[in-house]
Amino acid sequence: MDESAFYGGWEFAAHKFLGAHPDGEGAVFRTYAPAAVQVGLIGTFSNWQEIPMHRVRDGNFWEVQAETVPPGSLYKFRIHRPDGGVTDHADPYAFGAELRPATASVYWGDSLYRFRDEAWMAGEGRWGGPPNIYELHAGSWQTRPEGEGPDRWYFYGELADRLVPYLLEMGYTHLELMPLTEYPCDESWGYQATGFFSPTARYGHPDGLRYLADRCHRAGIGVLLDFVPVHFAVNDYALWNYDGTALYEYPHPDVGYNQWGSCNFCLSRGEVRSFLQSAACYWLEEFHLDGLRLDAVSHLIYWQGDPARGENGPGLAFARSLTDGLHARFSRALLIAEDSTARPGTTAPTREGGLGFDGKWDLGWMNDTLAYFRLPPDQRVGRGELLAFSMHYHYGERYLLPLSHDETVHGKGTMLRKMYGAPAEQLAQLRALYLYMYAHPGAKLDFMGNEWAQAREWDPARPQDWDCLEQPEHRAFWEYRRVLHHFWKGCPALWAADRDPAGFAWLEGGRGEAGVFAFERRGAGQRVLALFQFGGRHLAWRCPAGMRLRPLFTADGGPAPAVQSGVLLLPAFGGWCWELG
Repeated sequence: MDESAFYGGWEFAAHKFLGAHPDGEGAVFRTYAPAAVQVGLIGTFSNWQEIPMHRVRDGNFWEVQAETVPPGSLYKFRIHRPDGGVTDHADPYAFGAELRPATASVYWGDSLYRFRDEAWMAGEGRWGGPPNIYELHAGSWQTRPEGEGPDRWYFYGELADRLVPYLLEMGYTHLELMPLTEYPCDESWGYQATGFFSPTARYGHPDGLRYLADRCHRAGIGVLLDFVPVHFAVNDYALWNYDGTALYEYPHPDVGYNQWGSCNFCLSRGEVRSFLQSAACYWLEEFHLDGLRLDAVSHLIYWQGDPARGENGPGLAFARSLTDGLHARFSRALLIAEDSTARPGTTAPTREGGLGFDGKWDLGWMNDTLAYFRLPPDQRVGRGELLAFSMHYHYGERYLLPLSHDETVHGKGTMLRKMYGAPAEQLAQLRALYLYMYAHPGAKLDFMGNEWAQAREWDPARPQDWDCLEQPEHRAFWEYRRVLHHFWKGCPALWAADRDPAGFAWLEGGRGEAGVFAFERRGAGQRVLALFQFGGRHLAWRCPAGMRLRPLFTADGGPAPAVQSGVLLLPAFGGWCWELG
């Protein structure tokens, strides 16, 4: 590890020096604790008796070699604080952790897993085609049957064997896993972490996660991971007050904590930036992940995510350093920002003043679209701008259209229950909405359970309602989604020119009383008309003169609307795609 790079905030390999590393039959342990009076190592290999560590390098690092440390050994660092107190901390750079509520770090030694995804890793990477992302919480997609223990999670490998065939069947191109960095509280879903280098023990050994990524790659599926570089859990055994001082967090309370009650990383400190950059690098390198989705990027852009508080200079510098550094080391990696701000440049190159991300969640599209579909049909008259507005700014960034876990929890209702009307009307509108989503330019992301129109909000303590598929209406919706995904992948006009203004043209913007939206998509030599009727009654729509139509796809699975003298007779709550001659 380069010390000047570590302190300057340019290091991406601090984890190769700090933490616990094999050394013959034993291991060498190192930690960064500049303010500590003394540091000791305790663990199962010492019967939890303290082994004194000694200062190395410039005196801010502590080191000790333990002679016999079997894989699976538990350990902590005993920090003797300047105030005279003592705290036993988990290793900030540990590659493993105990299952909650236990809090020790786990020494695993070198991985024995051998990847077999050489062909995938040699590919172009980045999107590599039309991206259709399945967002998943590993502990609640499926679980073991009742009676198999209080925590009925599948291990990483078991999950892979169940998940990969499903992703292939459904036509998803990427799997996005909600955070797997070790975290103490199930209810945080992983977004308040304590172990930034530790795959959560909830789902087994780290090699199981390697197998999951390898298995996906050999099936042609990319793997993304949610990564949280903004804040960390306040638990006193972890990063908080690590060496008796605010080493990782801001010392000032006005920016020290955020609305989630967790500690903000002090990004003005180079060693904190190096810690986070090394963690991001570790996940991509060690687990062959294809990219990271960075959470709460608004907090990197503005202090506390609030534009009124001004731009966060250290956060912006960190974002640019992170994206540049990761792209230099992993040219095929996807870096996606969950950014709720309107500040331009999130996906612009850093050399042009941007932040260097490869994609940005279009939360404006999500909010406007769902606001439109919540309205009764008669109140949608004159509100077409809710759906039309996204194309006014679409080419300013590389956008991804998200219908994520955030929209199916905390009383927000599921995608199905967001639709106005009776159950049959809700299903009809949801079918049309998803065709609209897949016809609209931009990468796609959808949360588990949405594909069969689950009626119950997501609960991370329960498996998804797979028994919904025994109900004809939900089974039919699931079949529709499967067919839609494969149709979309095979229809290049709907994705090949997503970033080219010549690939999209409005024919009907939905501003009038009809509630009709029509646009043409062009790409790879193909032209497609996408037409939607979001009103609650039958309507007629006149085709532009000379337009020849060949039916491709309908949201209800039935025949395309009849054409009479150049007029299409549109049933309520419908969507259709035609190829243009």
